[in-house]
Amino acid sequence: MDTPPPVGPVAVLTNPAAGGRRRRKLVPEILRRLEAAGGGLAVVGASSGAEAEQRCREALAGGATALVAVGGDGTLHAAVQAVAGTGVPLGVVPAGTGNDFALALGTPADPVAAAERVVAALRAGTSRRIDLARVTGADGTQRWFGAVLGAGFDAVVNERANRMRWPSGDRRYDLAIFTELVRLRSRRYRVVLDDVTHCVDAVLVAVGNTERYGGGIRICPDADPTDGLLDVVIGRRMSRFTLLRLRPRAYRGTHVTHRLVDTYRARSIRLSTEGVIAYADGERCLPLPVTITCEPGALRVLSS
Repeated sequence: MDTPPPVGPVAVLTNPAAGGRRRRKLVPEILRRLEAAGGGLAVVGASSGAEAEQRCREALAGGATALVAVGGDGTLHAAVQAVAGTGVPLGVVPAGTGNDFALALGTPADPVAAAERVVAALRAGTSRRIDLARVTGADGTQRWFGAVLGAGFDAVVNERANRMRWPSGDRRYDLAIFTELVRLRSRRYRVVLDDVTHCVDAVLVAVGNTERYGGGIRICPDADPTDGLLDVVIGRRMSRFTLLRLRPRAYRGTHVTHRLVDTYRARSIRLSTEGVIAYADGERCLPLPVTITCEPGALRVLSS
C-alpha cells in the first residue's frame, strides 16, 4: 500500500448521463458520503470527455489532493488521463452501465458501498499502485487506458455506431454489429511484441491491462494489472458464424482455447493495419499504427 498526502480538497468528476435514471439519483447521496472524508469537495462536471479531462487537470493544478470518478468506464477513462503518472490517487465509484475497469479493480458494484470504501481510504491515507497502458500514435499523441484496447471488429463496430444517428441506445449498437458482421473481412496486421514481429490476417485484436470490456466480455481472461505486462488476444481470419459462436465463450473467457485465437504477453506492442481507429476503455482512441506500452504502477488507486 502507498500513503498519499493527507486529506485535502478532493475533486469529484461526475457524469450526469451515466447509468440511467436510477443511478443518477444516487449522485447526491454519493457526494454526501464523500463529504464525510473531510477536506472539502470540488465537483467537476463536463459535457464531453475532452472537457472532463481538462476540468480534472485544472482541479489538480488548483490543489486537489485526490480525484474521485463517479460514473462508468468513460468517466473513469477521462479521470485516468489527468492522474496517470502524477502520483495523485484516484477513487472509483462505478455508476455507469458496464463498469468493466472499476470491477476489475475489485471496486464494489454498489455505488454507495464504493463511495464508503473511498472515504475509508481517504481517512486512512492508503492506496495501491496498478499498471496502466500508454498509447502513442504516429504523430506522437499519447493516451492512457486501464482496461482493454480494441483494434479489430469491436473497434470497427464502435466507430460505425458512433457515426449513426438512428436508432438510439442499444439498438444502434446492435445494428452496427449486424452491419459489420455482414461486411466482415480480415485485415492484415503487423504486430510487434517486444521486438518480435508477427504478420497475421485477423478480425479481432485486443490488448488488455485487465480482463474485461464491453460490459463483461472477458476478452483477456488472464490479464493482471500488476504484472508489468499487457495481454494480447488475436482472433485470426474466421467466418462470421465462427465469430458469433465465439461471443458467448468470450463472456466466460474460454474463447482463448479456440484454434483460431492466439494469445501473447508483452511489455510493448506496436500495431499497424489500414483503416482502423482503436478504442480504449470503450472510448475512441487513436488511428493505427500505434505503440502500446505497459507503465508499471502508473496509477494510484484509493484502497482501504
